[in-house]
Amino acid sequence: MEVINTAARWYREFLPPEELHDPEMDEAAWEAEARRMTWWGAFVGPTLVGVMGSEPIGEVALLRHAYILPRHQRKGVASALLHFVEERLSGVRRVIVGTYADNYKARGILEKGGYVLSADSQAVLRTYYDIPEDRLRTSVTYEKALND
Repeated sequence: MEVINTAARWYREFLPPEELHDPEMDEAAWEAEARRMTWWGAFVGPTLVGVMGSEPIGEVALLRHAYILPRHQRKGVASALLHFVEERLSGVRRVIVGTYADNYKARGILEKGGYVLSADSQAVLRTYYDIPEDRLRTSVTYEKALND
């Protein structure tokens, strides 16, 4: 949770104060998410510097809660973790990632990784995610087809 809550402080740069959640994830939310997904970590030596969750839903996998500690950003950690997780997904044809529309860091990494903006992000979010309405309005989704 420390990686998530530390990295999520970046949201202050683009989210209005009423949409900020601090902490981003508490113990109860972590436990609920942990039951639904597989967590992946990026390490520099023994130190956890990034996390990402994957949640299979039929032939789709959602990549969720991708966070990299600020001092390790812009060093390829997120791209490497994204690629690592994609290689381990089995039985899915498509990967979906949701992010804030104004989160240019995440959007850049996704686009560099071959993800394309969904034609109808709101429909994708309503189909696959259970997120608060305020976050739904300010979010977009990206998709990538996987080769089996």
